This record gives sequence, C-alpha cells and structure tokens, in this order.
Amino acid sequence: MKRTKLIVALSVALFAAFLIQAQSFQNLNFEQADPIVVPGTLYVTESSALPDWTVTIGVVEKTQITENGPSLGSPWVSLVGPGDEYNTPIDGNYSVYLQGSFPASAAISQTGLIPADTQSLTFEAEPIWQTQPAGSLELQIGSQVVPFAALATGPNYTLYGANIAAWAGDTEQLTFTAMQDSNDLNNWELDDISFSTNVVASPEPNMVALSAIGGLLFGARKWFARR
Repeated sequence: MKRTKLIVALSVALFAAFLIQAQSFQNLNFEQADPIVVPGTLYVTESSALPDWTVTIGVVEKTQITENGPSLGSPWVSLVGPGDEYNTPIDGNYSVYLQGSFPASAAISQTGLIPADTQSLTFEAEPIWQTQPAGSLELQIGSQVVPFAALATGPNYTLYGANIAAWAGDTEQLTFTAMQDSNDLNNWELDDISFSTNVVASPEPNMVALSAIGGLLFGARKWFARR
C-alpha cells in the first residue's frame, strides 16, 4: 500500500514538474499588471507590476520597481501606466521601461514554452530620451543573443522581428536587456511581444562587421604568404 502511494506521489510530482516546464509565456503585453504599493515607499512589488517576469539590474534580481517613476540616470526598470507624466504606454494600459546606464544593464526575463509552429518573434519598442544615437537593446533566447531588425514603424514605436524558428517547441528563457554602453541614456520602452508563424528574414551582417571580417581574412592571407 505504501509503495502504491509513493508511486502515485512521484507521478503527481513529475506531472506537475512537466506542466511547469511546459508552461507557455504569459503577460507578453504587460496588461496583467495590478501594481501593489510597498507600504511607506514609492515602489510597487515587482510580482504585481510585472507578473510572470523577472527583473534584474546587472546580476541583481529586484523584488520592487516603480510605476510611472523612471530613473533620472541610474539603471532601472519601471512600469509605464495610466497617468505617467513622462511617457505613455505604447499600446493598451501598460508598457515596460528598461533603462541601461552606468554601472549596469537593465533586463526582464521569463521562461516558457515557445510554440511548436513558431517562426519569428516580434515586439514593439522605442528608444526614449536619447539625444545621442540609440543605445543597444539586446534580445536573448537562453544564453544566445538573437539579432533582430526593424519591420515597420507605428505612431510611437518601431515593430521589430527576429527569426527564432530554431527554438520552436523548446522551453527557453526569453530576455530583453537595455545594455550599459557608451550612451549614458540607453532607455527603451517595450510592449506587445508576440510569437508568430510568419517568417522573418535574419538581419544582414552590418558593414562594420563585414569590414572587420575582411580585414582579418586579408591579414591572415599576408601572414600565410610569409610562411
């Protein structure tokens, strides 16, 4: 009898683990936000403002963020919602605001099942308050950086797309990061992330990268010619 109960318990545990592992991505448009203020502070709980997402500044996971309260220069993640005097949501009631700056990047991530018929991932984003050329927004699946390209422009955003067919049917971590780079104000508003069955062409390598590769090949040719 005890052996039967143990088998049943193990089966239930394994099934529950499978369901967790195979859970689809949630709250990709950030509309499930229901911000709860942390008593005595200007912060809201991360779990109520960005359900299903994890927020990290550098390598530190954050349990509190702000609603309608962007940083004035430090790396930060905030929720853009109704009544924000600085920004308006890209779509619907809420967007997320990623601010990469010295000394760290700012990121949101979530682990879930990428639908089996997925060809591409699309999202709406726009650099904010950047007087210099826009800084880097990075998309990762697992530990791999995935290139993306602009597909169209809207009234207050650019629609971007990435070819992610290689991960279709896999359970992976999806991460968006406003990088810490030479742009002191590397701020990005993000919204409406979506998995699509439409094919998006992989972005072409940029000319800087091609020039660098060409230079390396030319140098290698000269080196071998001297041998």
